[in-house]
Amino acid sequence: MKTMSNVDVFAVAHELNGLLKGARVDKAYQPLEDTIILRLHVKDEGRVDLLIQAGVRVHITRYPLENPMVPPSFPMLLRKHLRGGIIKKIEQYDFDRILELKIKRDRTYTLVVELFGKGNIILLDEDDRIIFPLRREVWSERKILPGETYKHPPKHAINPLEVDMDQLTQQIKESETDIVRTLARNGLGGLYAEEVLLKAGIQKNLPANRLNTDDIKKVYEAINETFKPLKKLDFTPNIIEDKDVVPLELEIYKNKKREYYNTYNEAADEFFAKKIREKIKREKEETWEDKIKKYEKRLKIQEETLKNYKRKAKESSLKGDLIYSNYKLIQNLLKTISKARKEYPYEEILKRLKKGKKEGIPEARLIESLDRKGKITIRIEDKTITLDATKSLEENAESYYEKAKKAKKKIGGVEDAIRQTKDKIEEIKEKREITLKKISLPEKRVKKKLKWFEKFRWFISSQGFLVLAGRDATTNEILVKKYMEDKDLYLHSDIHGAPSVIIKSKGEKIPENTIKEAAIFAASFSNAWKQGYSHLDVYWVHPNQVTKTPPPGEYVPKGAFVIKGRRNYIRSVPLEIAVGIIDYEGPRIMSGPINALKKHTRRYVIIKPGYTKKEAIAREILKRIDPDQLFTLEDIMRVLPPGKCDLV
Repeated sequence: MKTMSNVDVFAVAHELNGLLKGARVDKAYQPLEDTIILRLHVKDEGRVDLLIQAGVRVHITRYPLENPMVPPSFPMLLRKHLRGGIIKKIEQYDFDRILELKIKRDRTYTLVVELFGKGNIILLDEDDRIIFPLRREVWSERKILPGETYKHPPKHAINPLEVDMDQLTQQIKESETDIVRTLARNGLGGLYAEEVLLKAGIQKNLPANRLNTDDIKKVYEAINETFKPLKKLDFTPNIIEDKDVVPLELEIYKNKKREYYNTYNEAADEFFAKKIREKIKREKEETWEDKIKKYEKRLKIQEETLKNYKRKAKESSLKGDLIYSNYKLIQNLLKTISKARKEYPYEEILKRLKKGKKEGIPEARLIESLDRKGKITIRIEDKTITLDATKSLEENAESYYEKAKKAKKKIGGVEDAIRQTKDKIEEIKEKREITLKKISLPEKRVKKKLKWFEKFRWFISSQGFLVLAGRDATTNEILVKKYMEDKDLYLHSDIHGAPSVIIKSKGEKIPENTIKEAAIFAASFSNAWKQGYSHLDVYWVHPNQVTKTPPPGEYVPKGAFVIKGRRNYIRSVPLEIAVGIIDYEGPRIMSGPINALKKHTRRYVIIKPGYTKKEAIAREILKRIDPDQLFTLEDIMRVLPPGKCDLV
């Protein structure tokens, strides 16, 4: 897979600094072993995901990857130190494949992203001491270990933005390889080394130390020409036939089909998302193939076993028949051996058998071996038969018929096992086809334009009234100051950490049922849900009772209000919410009291405070209410109460 060059990092660093400076870090995830997602909140943009793949890439992504149910330790550590922090600066280090994010929280942290070699993601404190790396590594000149002071790798490269003619001459003259490798190894990379030499008109396989002064000058001028757009921050992001993604218009790709993008972040996201989708699909297919191979191996063993049992049954039956068809001969043999064992020692019997064979005695010619216990091995019609001299001919024949019976009985069991294994293979193949069709590949997250009321929490009551609630301190302020009118009602739960809720009256008297539904809404979206309450008291007041003016000597924080006069309490309000799809100015996901959902849709589920993580419960809700796949996981998560949930 392509990895970002230092030129790519220059472009992406400049764009990210402009886009994400001032962004708040919300969460960190680790969907793949080498990949971290920083979920950020950007003013006027909302959620933005920054994808960091060690050794490969860094860019904003709209293709969310599936996160593991149990988060690994590294993203949890990032959350601990960076959650709530503000990005102050994103910059490339010394035109190298290193990106550094400065994040201010209680102190200033640095998140270092190394894109060379296997790559790394390293969290540093304000003194550049390593708090924790994604990957621990030790070299002679530096150690990437917790507690160590972080050191950048030694610099050997030419910075093409600050190229010096004398330095370039020295690098070329001292080289012992061809010119393309010389430039590539000194900071340009293979692609840009070839681009520079193409513009300079110099053969790439020419030994570097054979270049004359004029040649070196051409290389110098070609470097300046190639990287001139970087100095002007004039990027032309493009994908070349799904083979490469670059931030500049390159001569080397002149005859290739290109697709252009507004930003390098967008181009990189499209390019790498396609590659990662192919990788995920390939890995899933390999997993299914391994399952099928496991049962195919079992089937092969079972079929071989069946073959052996059939052969054994046939041969045992045949040997029993051979004993009877050579009745007189074998009967005489058994009698002779039995009598001899009583009269002579074992060695003497062997001597007599050898003598009998030489003399052509029929019984003796049958014998191939005889042991001390009376086991005789004879050969008849190219079949080797073992006889017991202590038993009669009939008993010897019966022992073979018994072996044939046992083998035949086992044949039935093995045939059943083979049928089951074949059925299992077909079942797995069918499941594979179904699963691969439904494979959870990263799909582009398209930002939907929200209606004004969707910036808040909201629902439509069973009697048709719009009920709104703040999402945080800022939206609490906006809701009350901008949208609350004289005939509306204001509700609040009797607990710290609850949203301001208003019922829009439409100029009409608000019915009691709508007030009760709004109370359920207010209770369910308070901290009581997160704390596992089942019931909570809620009060309502008129708009003229809500003020920002505190009593003398007191302070009202952002998002909070002072209530004057009598509060109208609704006691023991249940915490229970339904989530479904309704048609309100188009199809929308709505969460609210059960009666409100029942009134407006049949496609809903009921949830209560519980123990299942929001992402997992959101997946299950989406599967149940949205078979047409109109909405995304994020649409569901956006309307869920704060904290874990369970389905009712």
